[in-house]
Amino acid sequence: MTEPVRLAKRLAQTLPCSRREAEQYIEGGWVRVDGQVVQTPQFKVLEQRVELDPKARLDPVLPATLLLHKPAGIDWADGRHPALQFLVEAARWKSDRSGMRLLQRHLLHQACVTPLETAASGLLVFTQDFAVRRKLLEDAARVEFELIVDVQGVVAAAALDRLNRSPIVDGRAMLPAKVSISRQTDSVTGLRFAVKGCLAGQIAQMCESVGLVIAAMKRIRVGRVALAALPPGQWRYLMPYERF
Repeated sequence: MTEPVRLAKRLAQTLPCSRREAEQYIEGGWVRVDGQVVQTPQFKVLEQRVELDPKARLDPVLPATLLLHKPAGIDWADGRHPALQFLVEAARWKSDRSGMRLLQRHLLHQACVTPLETAASGLLVFTQDFAVRRKLLEDAARVEFELIVDVQGVVAAAALDRLNRSPIVDGRAMLPAKVSISRQTDSVTGLRFAVKGCLAGQIAQMCESVGLVIAAMKRIRVGRVALAALPPGQWRYLMPYERF
């Protein structure tokens, strides 16, 4: 009885092409086994029909950067409810205009580079791209993060003035934030924070230092990339022209 072989080996023999080229075709989503796309070169085949898409190109699979609207109560990294659970095909935003073909490789080894409190909602950035990772982690002090923070009650002018000074977070002096009132009622005040190098827990410490209690928090921008209309629990690709 013939033994099953790796899909990459079968494809290389069928075309013919090199083993590495066969792997690129497979990882690029160009190969079907009995009519179903298979993106795993190690997939074992025996008598199945293996086909290469006529439009197939030997393009490398480049690192992908994904933007997720994290719902409140979801952990940005490890935890009981990690945000990674939303990086699946079913949660891709239907209005994603990137034109990117979804590949399994794009969803593997994604790392979140924008920490955000579990209780907060808003924009998370996941990436496989070293340049994006360095920009948002190592050079985070140069990147502006914008958040809408609802606090209980009315915010006095003196408290607003103190929020706009250089805060001390975990014993470290941070750059001054730009804080303004976006809306205010007798029970809730909406504050708009624009902070460079925002650390997880920083906004909470700043509010606590002036006696404010946070009711809700949402990050709406990282650098020059906005959350915009991305729905909660859904993700999209970073557009080719977008830069943080």
